Amino acid sequence: LDSGSIYRSLAIALLQNNIDLTNVGEILGIAQAMDLTFESDEELIVKLNGQDITAQLGTEANGSAASKVAAIPEVRKVLLQKQKDFKRLPGLVADGRDMGTVVFPEAESKVYLTASAVKRAERRYKQLMEKGIDVNIGEITRDIEARDCRDKGRLTAPLAKADDALYIDSSDMTIDDVIAQILSLVPQR
Repeated sequence: LDSGSIYRSLAIALLQNNIDLTNVGEILGIAQAMDLTFESDEELIVKLNGQDITAQLGTEANGSAASKVAAIPEVRKVLLQKQKDFKRLPGLVADGRDMGTVVFPEAESKVYLTASAVKRAERRYKQLMEKGIDVNIGEITRDIEARDCRDKGRLTAPLAKADDALYIDSSDMTIDDVIAQILSLVPQR
């Protein structure tokens, strides 16, 4: 489960329908009605109301819009239940800024994975350039820093490390390094 994809999917629906990002009533209507599915073959496929929106999820415009609507408490309440509905046995790997503190505070294992804004911007820049999307790394860095500030400062479900979460700074790590560290720290069940 990637909560960012849920909020980004909502942002896509709002932008497609020209919904004002301050119109809480209309945002809630879209959030409640959206049918979101995650499918996996080789790659994750995200479908919104039956339409594959995977390629649209990563745009900076959607990320910025998602962060803005995520700060609206009523929206978080609606999407919180949608996230909880993904929980099934034997378990779930959930990725998101409030997974360990709000969505699944009872989770047996939690990891607070972070990296510097500069490193995250470099990674994002590389991803977008590989997709043929021309972007400015300075702009990406500023967007990430602004999003972090918004998410840490929001009143409802702010970005924070759960007290019982393992802390990993991945700034100077590869994906394989991160996976190895998580597997070495999280008890195997």
